[in-house]
Amino acid sequence: MDCTIEQSTFAGKILRFIDTLRHESLALPAGYRIVNPFIGEQKERVQKITAAFYHQYYNDFYTRRMILGSSPARRGSAVTGVPFEDAGRLQKETGILMEGFSINPSSSGFLYEVMQAYGGRKKFYARFYMNFVCPLGVVKTNAKGNEVNCNYYQDKKLQESLRPFITGAIRRQIDFGIDTSVCYCIGSGENYHFLSQLNQEHRFFGRIVPLEHPRFIMQYNAKRKWEFIEKYMNALRQTR
Repeated sequence: MDCTIEQSTFAGKILRFIDTLRHESLALPAGYRIVNPFIGEQKERVQKITAAFYHQYYNDFYTRRMILGSSPARRGSAVTGVPFEDAGRLQKETGILMEGFSINPSSSGFLYEVMQAYGGRKKFYARFYMNFVCPLGVVKTNAKGNEVNCNYYQDKKLQESLRPFITGAIRRQIDFGIDTSVCYCIGSGENYHFLSQLNQEHRFFGRIVPLEHPRFIMQYNAKRKWEFIEKYMNALRQTR
């Protein structure tokens, strides 16, 4: 697969952004750790995955709107490097083996159906760019000594320690060529609350539109899935 990407394309800007994401200077509260798939022993494989994916869908100069989740799951996007894409689908598309990664989680499955309803992945990704409010994963060591997923907003001290990093990351991504009239927030609770506060302070976007998290939909409202897909579609199709 030829994954040659010009630095000035949307894909080139994304890859430069993730390649320069650094967290070493962050002073997190005790018990928390950042998961950064773009450095360390997984870096080479993640670079191949992200280059193949973004070459396929973002190697252009289109203007897109942002869709932001909270933070990557430690065995999902925090490992593959591609927001909300499950390892099984990425492996099929890129041909890169992804042993030990999460396969077909409910969030990516629901969003895949949203993309299909929108007109397919290519059309969807031509108009939207997905990432997270906190673009790197966070894990917490629990009472048993095991690391578990953690959202950036679950602890106030953690949230405040990450605020400058989050603010800078959003600002840098807007420079890709983002339509800032609206931002879609996946997670209508704490994630929406924090992003709305941050937006009031920095005026990144004209407005923030909350959307229920796919995990909440599939775990508690699976029978109403198509109602929520329609809600997503109505929001995404709005021109202003």
